[in-house]
Amino acid sequence: MNVLVTGASGFVGRALVKRLGDMVGVRVIAAMRRPKDVSEIGGARAVIAVHGVACPLAQMDWSAALPGVEVVVHLAARVHIVAEHQADSLAEFRAVNVDGTLNLARQCAKAGVKRFVFLSSVKVNGEATRLGHPFAESDVPAPQDAYAVSKFEAEQGLLGLSAQTGMEIVIIRPPLVYGPGVKANFAALMRAVRRGWPLPLGAVRNRRSLVALDNLVDFIVLCHVHPLAANQTFLVSDGQDLSTPELVRGIAAAAGTRSRLVPVPAQIMRLAGALVGKRDAVQRLCGNLQVDISKARGLLGWRPPITVDEGLRRALAGVAEP
Repeated sequence: MNVLVTGASGFVGRALVKRLGDMVGVRVIAAMRRPKDVSEIGGARAVIAVHGVACPLAQMDWSAALPGVEVVVHLAARVHIVAEHQADSLAEFRAVNVDGTLNLARQCAKAGVKRFVFLSSVKVNGEATRLGHPFAESDVPAPQDAYAVSKFEAEQGLLGLSAQTGMEIVIIRPPLVYGPGVKANFAALMRAVRRGWPLPLGAVRNRRSLVALDNLVDFIVLCHVHPLAANQTFLVSDGQDLSTPELVRGIAAAAGTRSRLVPVPAQIMRLAGALVGKRDAVQRLCGNLQVDISKARGLLGWRPPITVDEGLRRALAGVAEP
């Protein structure tokens, strides 16, 4: 089976290409934004670097990569906002996440690709849940920022294309993904815990769903072939929700150190976050965001292969000190 993976040099892409490359009978075509040594992505596996991906995704000609491809896993996306106004930001997100995705998908359908797996985001469901009321696939979507809106619009475009062409679509909406090579706030949190810094999170009483990189990759691999995954949308997580203090204690246990949690009231933290322009970051630390993975369990028989504790251990091993 020939499988094209876009965003192959990214956080999820690298792990997915290596996993697929280990599978008997799978030939991986790795699409990367910048030409890289193939060995960096897949070692001795059957991996091909598709060059020229630096051009806009909405205009890219994928014809050289698609002959013989049966499944496409589309991970490439625009994620971060850098000093943009909201209107401009939405246009930029749409150019990559909507126009780029649909440009690829149309060419896939024309080339006879059987299945298109799209990595979306739980943010399509919304930014937060009430405690004990997790998001489900059947919920009315409520995207709030430009990134989430673009992902939802891409989902809708893909479903419409599927109805016109018969190409199977699988949509996966993960929450925060952590694992070896994770960056940004999660990596900073792990470093702070490993160094024994006191953290003002001891009074937080929330529940959040996360997904370990290995669990997400395992689910993508299942979805790329499982017959019942066709034309379905799935939420995915570790299946074990954590409070932020539990997360800190888990990181500390993986690091072989003690957590230092200071019980600062969440209201004070939110006020401080608003004053310093970190409202969203504080919300992620204090708020609830839970997902229900009953559909993945029941329809596909999927179980997360590693525990949260093991996921944190692997993630911590991949985070270097600056």
